[in-house]
Amino acid sequence: MKFRKALLATAMITLPLAAANAQPVSGPYVSLGGGLNIMQQEPITSVNGFGVSGVNLQTNIGGTGVMAPGWGFGNNIRAELEFDYRYNSLDKLTVPGASLSVNGSEQKFGPMVNVLYDFNDFAAVAPSFVPYVGLGAGYQWAMENVSFRGVSGTKTAGAFAYQAILGAAIPVAAAPGLAVTVEYRFLGLAGDRSYGGTKLGNDFNHSVLIGVRYAFGAAPAPVAAMPMPMADMGAKTFLVFFDWDKADLTARGEGIVRDAAAYSTKTQYTRIDVDGNADTSGTPGYNQGLSERRAHVVAAELVRDGVPQNVISMHAYGDTKLLVPTGPNTREPQNRRVEIVFH
Repeated sequence: MKFRKALLATAMITLPLAAANAQPVSGPYVSLGGGLNIMQQEPITSVNGFGVSGVNLQTNIGGTGVMAPGWGFGNNIRAELEFDYRYNSLDKLTVPGASLSVNGSEQKFGPMVNVLYDFNDFAAVAPSFVPYVGLGAGYQWAMENVSFRGVSGTKTAGAFAYQAILGAAIPVAAAPGLAVTVEYRFLGLAGDRSYGGTKLGNDFNHSVLIGVRYAFGAAPAPVAAMPMPMADMGAKTFLVFFDWDKADLTARGEGIVRDAAAYSTKTQYTRIDVDGNADTSGTPGYNQGLSERRAHVVAAELVRDGVPQNVISMHAYGDTKLLVPTGPNTREPQNRRVEIVFH
């Protein structure tokens, strides 16, 4: 009997740690990354006004770095302003039937505006792994530093740029808001660029990066639902309701969170439970993720209103704790809620 009690106690302690899920990014964040850049061969399209074909500039594997401040909207969507740098040393000039050694480098840099989508519902499959995709557009300057057969020079030209991003974020459980990121990026420069009498064509880049992302004001990660005793009868509870299939706060909801934060300064408590819930109108897996997002949004708002992060305990119950009992696939406003409970 003692062994079974000890085993149960251990499970109750370790389960929240093992079931920690990633948080949707809500509010400001900053990301940094670095890695390798591979350029496809770059065609030379004309020399001194005469068109040429089959002449390409080839480079060695180089490096890249990116920095991006951004904003998460709390609904899986993020937008960011990126500043990037890429460097590749030149390898050779290929012409039909021959190749010639070339010294120098190509450096690219400039701003990009990216829009990204986080697959936070993927947490139902892998709790600490959030894949994401993104598209970006901006402007890049490409600086050519070339030394060929005793002639050398440096020239810079710019072009419209576009990119696609495929990545994954791995949250760091010990540091709310911090995540390690792994990304693949494809960057292209559109059209030709003129460097004096030489014109270069499409510039395609494949980058693999490892980085970090930090979301400011992030609340502790929610934990999966587990059997818990009902709140004490004397506990003070605030209810925050949500629109159907939404995780963003209404004006009324923001006011209730402010009231709860103000109440925290006037009473003694040991912890604040933030419990996310959903109605039964979605699948259990989807409702679990939706209740997590709602709990995170409320907890983050409490932190912004002055409540310390370390007193907040987040839980997500999906559609397992209905305030109004209903059947499946039922939209019930009172079940779409977050409970803020003072203990």
